[in-house]
Amino acid sequence: MLHYRTYEISDTAPWVTFIHGAGGSSSVWFKQIREFRKEHNVLLIDLRGHGKSERGQWEKGDTFTDVSNEVIEVLDEIKVEKTHIIGMSLGTIVAQTIADHYPERVKSLILGGAIIRFDIRAKILLWAGRAAKLFVPYMLLYKLFAYIIMPRKEHEESRLAFVNEAKKMCQKEFIKWMSLTKVINPYLTRLQASTTAIPTLFLMGDEDYLFIPPIEEVVRRNEGFEFIKIKKCGHVCNIDQPDLFNSFSIDYISKVERSSVVVV
Repeated sequence: MLHYRTYEISDTAPWVTFIHGAGGSSSVWFKQIREFRKEHNVLLIDLRGHGKSERGQWEKGDTFTDVSNEVIEVLDEIKVEKTHIIGMSLGTIVAQTIADHYPERVKSLILGGAIIRFDIRAKILLWAGRAAKLFVPYMLLYKLFAYIIMPRKEHEESRLAFVNEAKKMCQKEFIKWMSLTKVINPYLTRLQASTTAIPTLFLMGDEDYLFIPPIEEVVRRNEGFEFIKIKKCGHVCNIDQPDLFNSFSIDYISKVERSSVVVV
């Protein structure tokens, strides 16, 4: 069982599940907890090998599906039938995988710093990381990735937050997570097609230069997807601009909740 924390205010309040990115932990949501727990039941999860979750859970051939199944195990443990899911960075792939395999468990997806396709720059970066992962210290690679994805001075807080959390990992865990990115683009393309029925909001920092173009393209093709670009922030927009991130997310959840009541 993954390590998790809950903040439950009532039996009738909607559940919101937070899924962090690779190298992070549930602590990266520290600027969201106070605001969300006012009107929502909150579930914070540490993905395998991160935070306080157990290391060494990998078996040969494990995929994002296996990672997402572990999140479902937590939902079953605390008896949550349906939840809104907020993901960040690589956590958005886990969130979309859950929506793909368990659509009946997902009320909406809010995808911050969403990764739905790797362009040539990102693919070269990942290729270099996989090639060097066995002989270059993982923290050196992680810091390099962090600076490339979050290069500006105003990204410093979010960059340091993820680097500091990544220090709690180990080389083997980093290698396993890196291996999940092999042949990733076809998988991500299928996810976009399979989750169109799930209400989805993309929240991106306007300085998230590596990942914005694919988002703009997929939103143009799918009327059910919404996209908000947050000014003056980078990839980890929940830390760079927490007030706006919280406001947009909570408003979207409220809209989805109202819509579901009307349908009933």
